[in-house]
Amino acid sequence: MAPRTPAAERSNAEWLSALALESPERPAAIEELRLILVAGLRSGLLKGRTMRRREFAEQAEDFVQEALVRILAGLDSFRDESRFVTWAHKIAIRVALTELRRKRWSDVSLDTLLVSSEGESIPRALADPSAGPEAAARRAAGLDRVLRYIREDLTDKQRAAMTAAVLRGMPLEEVARRMSMNRNALYKLLHDARKRLKSRMLQDGITPEDILAAF
Repeated sequence: MAPRTPAAERSNAEWLSALALESPERPAAIEELRLILVAGLRSGLLKGRTMRRREFAEQAEDFVQEALVRILAGLDSFRDESRFVTWAHKIAIRVALTELRRKRWSDVSLDTLLVSSEGESIPRALADPSAGPEAAARRAAGLDRVLRYIREDLTDKQRAAMTAAVLRGMPLEEVARRMSMNRNALYKLLHDARKRLKSRMLQDGITPEDILAAF
């Protein structure tokens, strides 16, 4: 029997073959891939200071296990346009960042976001620290008007979605989960809300440039 190719040197075809359901190598290949993904996440998340070492130690295995589930379920979607390990790393990073964003917002309610928006001229998610005084003043005036339209013209659900996703920067996945909606339904809700806001702005004589400056 030919010696097994080291995990780091496997070709794409060898990875796919080893991870196939019927492959006797599958358990070992999964463990090899797990170690590779842990090392990749450690490099990506710690060097980029996205996480602290203690947080990484506590959560890395959860990230990798979720990534492995997605990778194994999506083997048929791998298009051989990059190295298999690179493709797998991208999935693991995406899983980790999505979960970190979710945890960041886990203790923040939509009601809290709505209340904290009242009276704030420029929500932090939309603030531009590089803007000069005049530009900042124009932006603030435009946003104040938009915030009033959001309060007066949108439905409760539209207002909640716009405040969380657009004004506060909550990840769409988390907004959809909080509102018990799927992503497509949330996209439709936000699209309809933007159309309603645009219609109100145009009625009041606000130009497309004003709309772009506000959002």
